[in-house]
Amino acid sequence: MNIRSLTRGDGVVIVAAVLLLIASFLDIYSIEGASDSADIPSLWGSGPIVLGVVLAGIIGAAFVVVARALPQPRKVAGLDLGQFGAAFAVFAAWSALGNVFDPAGAFDNDGGGDGIGAGTGLILALVATVVMAAAAIATPLVPALKGALLPAPRPAQPQPYGGQPQGGYGYPGAQQGAYGGQPGQPQPGSPYPGQPQPQQAQPQPQPAQAQPAPQPAGDFAPFWFAVPVPRPLFAEDGSPTPIAELAPGTWYLAVEQRGPGLVAQTQDGRRGVLQDTSGIQRG
Repeated sequence: MNIRSLTRGDGVVIVAAVLLLIASFLDIYSIEGASDSADIPSLWGSGPIVLGVVLAGIIGAAFVVVARALPQPRKVAGLDLGQFGAAFAVFAAWSALGNVFDPAGAFDNDGGGDGIGAGTGLILALVATVVMAAAAIATPLVPALKGALLPAPRPAQPQPYGGQPQGGYGYPGAQQGAYGGQPGQPQPGSPYPGQPQPQQAQPQPQPAQAQPAPQPAGDFAPFWFAVPVPRPLFAEDGSPTPIAELAPGTWYLAVEQRGPGLVAQTQDGRRGVLQDTSGIQRG
């Protein structure tokens, strides 16, 4: 699972689920004339509300978030896991609305429900489930909700083929002595000699050697990038079936320009063509 693939809409769903859980411990009824010390049950005191509102909403939120974090979509009863979670959230909001309108249920048909209204927990549960259902449905449609929830970390710049890290072996700025030599002392033929020490014999000049002409660099240099929304990665042979899906919040390495697209490499080493490069973020 990749939590960096979560969107802002998924963040709204998570917050709504937490709000629903808090509401489940608050009063289910508001009784007219009841004292502050009256023992009024919470939402957990009603089986239909627990099953139809609290658990349905939390399960729906879990389905939506897990579906987004999975690398490959999962289906339940022929529906995408995220769509299944959105259906749960809508059902929870519908059930909460019915309980707010008639908190006492059939009890008020006998005149025993006079003065009983929806409590704080029931009203807060309605707000949470409505927000949850709206976010689950609107996330694939609203661009502002499709943005990445967590910013992607800045990647290290890719080293050219054969390059050495700064300060490492072969790097021009590193002081390295030949076998038996001391750091800071010039070595014969060294392209980066140190400063000569006082009273130190200067090395004999070496005959100049012809250096090969540098090869012209290509126009394309590898770079890191991130996609704003999930996008398919197609095989390099032109097959229409995607081999992977690039997720927002994750950095990928572009290794080659292929017409208007990019040849990208995933973390597990797979390579493919990203055909839609609009809005990508370069590292």
